[in-house]
Order: sequence, then structure tokens, then C-alpha cells
Amino acid sequence: MDTATLQKQYDSGQRDFSQINLVGANLTDVNLAGANLSGANLMAANLSNANLMGTDLSKANLIVTKLVGANLTGANLVGANLDGANVSQANLTRSHCSEANLTGANLCMANLTEANFQKTTLKGAVLLIGADLIRVDFSGANLSGAVLSGANLTAANLVGANLSEANLSGANLRRANFDGANLREANLLEADLTETNLETANVFGVKRSESSTT
Repeated sequence: MDTATLQKQYDSGQRDFSQINLVGANLTDVNLAGANLSGANLMAANLSNANLMGTDLSKANLIVTKLVGANLTGANLVGANLDGANVSQANLTRSHCSEANLTGANLCMANLTEANFQKTTLKGAVLLIGADLIRVDFSGANLSGAVLSGANLTAANLVGANLSEANLSGANLRRANFDGANLREANLLEADLTETNLETANVFGVKRSESSTT
């Protein structure tokens, strides 16, 4: 199906596009809010600035897909594969991304406020530089080697998360919950650790500023 046909069917009221094949499609600025794209193959597609608010993308193939500036507010990305995807500056507020694969993805400056990333894979130097991660749920997530420098993780849930060798330099970690988290050899230089408890976390080899508040 080509992009024009897809948009025409959506505009006529159709919402079920599950399992659709749109590999490499140019879907820039498309409006598919609330559509069912579960299991869709969107590998290498361009969905920059697309309106995907409330869209079901569960188990979708989004490998190296471009989602720059896309609106994914409340979207369902459970079990989706976003390996190497570019999701920078996208809005993922209150999205559901548990058990998704974001290995090597670019989420720089994205808004992930209150998003659910339970047991999600975000390893392989995934980029979360300057991302808004207020109250995000990263419990049980794999963030080993992730780059979160300058990110805002205020009151984030990182219980049992793997942050080994992650870069959290300059990040806002106020009131973040690191209970049982693995921070082995992580970089916390210049991070704000106000009201943050690291007593039950693995902090072996952690780089931390002497002035950091805990």
C-alpha cells in the first residue's frame, strides 16, 4: 500500500492497518492518530513529525525508522523493535514501551514524561541526551552503556535497572529511585543527586562529583 492510499483510507474512517507492510515508506507529517498498526512492518520508514497519538504500534518493526519530532503521546509500543531508530525530539509522554527494543536508538531531546519502559532494552549507547524523563518507569530496563547526560530523570523509577557504564553526567536525578539498580562504572559526574538514595544500588567504580548531594 502506498502512502496516499493509506492516508485516504484513514481519512475515510478505517483504523485497522495491523500487519501492514510499509518498509521504507515516506510518511512524513502523516496523521494516523489512534490507528491500529500492531505488527506493522515500518522498517526504515520516515515518520518524522507524524501524528501517532494513541496509535497501536505494539510488536511493530521500527528498525532504523525515522520518528524525529513525531507525536507518540499515549502510543502503544509494547514489544516493538526500534533498534537503531531515530526518535529524537519526539513526544512519548505516557507512552507504553515495556519490553520494547531500543538498542542504539536516538532519543535525544525526546519527551518521555511518565512513559512506561519496564523491562525495555535501551543498551548499546542509546542516546537520551537532554531527554525529559520525569517520572518515567525504567524498572528492570537494560540501559547499560546508555548516554543520559543532561537528561531530566526527576522522580524516575529505576528499580532493578541495569545502568552499568551508563553516562549520567550532568543529569537531574532528584528523588530518582535506584533501589537494586546496577550502576557499576557509571558516570554520575555533576549529576544532581538531591534526595536520591543509592544505598541498595551497585555503585562499584561509579564516577561521582565530591559535591554531589544524596
